[in-house]
Amino acid sequence: MARSRPCCRLCWRMAVADPKLSNSIAQLPGLSLKTVSDSSTQDVFRAIRENLTSLLPDLLPAEEAATRLGLAHSLSRHKLRFSPDKVDTMIIQSIASLDVLDKQLNTYAMRVKEWYGWHFPELAKILNDNLAYSRVVLKMGFRTNARESDLSEILPEEIEAAVKAAAEISMGTEITDEDLETTSALAEQVIDLTEHRQNLGNYLSNRMQALAPNLTALVGELVGARLIAHAGSLMNLAKSPGSTIQILGAEKALFRALKTKHDTPKYGLIYHASLIGQATGKNKGKIARMLAAKSALGLRVDALSTWGVSSENTAKEPTEEEKSQLGRDARLTIERRLRALEGKPLKSLANANQTALGGQKKWEVKEARKYNPDADGLTGDEPAADAPAPKKSKSAKVNGTPKKLVQEVGSDEDETMADADAASDSDSEPEEKSAGKGDKASKKAEKEAKKARKAERAAKREAKEAKKAAKEAKKAEKDTKDSKKRKADEGDEKVEKKKKKKSKD
Repeated sequence: MARSRPCCRLCWRMAVADPKLSNSIAQLPGLSLKTVSDSSTQDVFRAIRENLTSLLPDLLPAEEAATRLGLAHSLSRHKLRFSPDKVDTMIIQSIASLDVLDKQLNTYAMRVKEWYGWHFPELAKILNDNLAYSRVVLKMGFRTNARESDLSEILPEEIEAAVKAAAEISMGTEITDEDLETTSALAEQVIDLTEHRQNLGNYLSNRMQALAPNLTALVGELVGARLIAHAGSLMNLAKSPGSTIQILGAEKALFRALKTKHDTPKYGLIYHASLIGQATGKNKGKIARMLAAKSALGLRVDALSTWGVSSENTAKEPTEEEKSQLGRDARLTIERRLRALEGKPLKSLANANQTALGGQKKWEVKEARKYNPDADGLTGDEPAADAPAPKKSKSAKVNGTPKKLVQEVGSDEDETMADADAASDSDSEPEEKSAGKGDKASKKAEKEAKKARKAERAAKREAKEAKKAAKEAKKAEKDTKDSKKRKADEGDEKVEKKKKKKSKD
């Protein structure tokens, strides 16, 4: 601290190295102390650091280094003193591990199916789920053990019966015990990786709910995690505007479009969000723009909020619903807009962002389509092939009784039908005449309208040509005037040059 100038009472000013700390000290209530933090202050602190050993003779260089290291550690601990739920590094590593696991799991599962398919090829057609397939391989072993194996814990009853029936008539080859051991070891790897993927998916979902609840409510766990990983951190993503978030992940397509002067892409990683998936092709761009703008707002709330940051914060911790309130309200707004554009109902908010984080989708075996022998040929009662079957009328559908194609009519009905036909013919003659007159009049009016339109177009064309001719005439006059003026100027210059030459001679 240094005294500024002598006065009636002592006035001191404090030199502070950090400008932000200087402002904070100056705002303390009840402290009449001025702070200084400028270039001269930095020079003073630099001189003190360089001459610290001479100012403190008892301080050894080794102790000075240890003191600096301890101060750096304590400062780092102070900066990192927040909840571990706010660490976005866990999100980035989790989504990267999840992508690697998916590729590895798919490769191993395909290898198990191809390997065991030589022994029991029909099993792959019955079971589509990789986890169930691997468990059946471990439980059953050789296909000859299918009848004695109890697969009720793995498969439903009807699927178990189908597997056992297919094992009895399988066309696969025989394999040795060594082949089965190797295949079983690979199947165990598939089961372990699947369980690890489920745990990792649950962990990622919990971390996203704690780190970015509003972003998760808008785009889901997987898309939100990919956006954070692509940006590098939650804070970097929160600093980005909505237009950047919209095309994040499509940088190659963007720069290619800018280079070739084509249309830029409308979406990047955000395309996989459930709201954009529910929109049709013409509305995907609009919904992507709205979703990116709302996501930018939610990200700033998630990144700059103070819940759970410091242990000194004694305020009441908000609930999960309160944290994600902004995101859920924004999602409802986008859903209403999408419903107005599409004109159809949408998925509810509870089921919209459900992704396969915990594992693969639930599998089911559908009954195979059987051959229908009754459709082979005609029995003689069917209509001919070239005569299409008549459509059922609405009245027939309502009453539930189909109309007959040919209806038998009696003699009395024949007479009444003939009288009705004659009456309808006599009534239709004047109607046809009046309709013919109306058609002629309308055609005549259309022809006159066409002629009038042609005349208008011809008049406009003539007016344009006249204007063009007038402009050309003016331009020609101007050019002739300019050329005459230019020639006169050139003649004057020549005369002056001749005079100068004569004067020199």
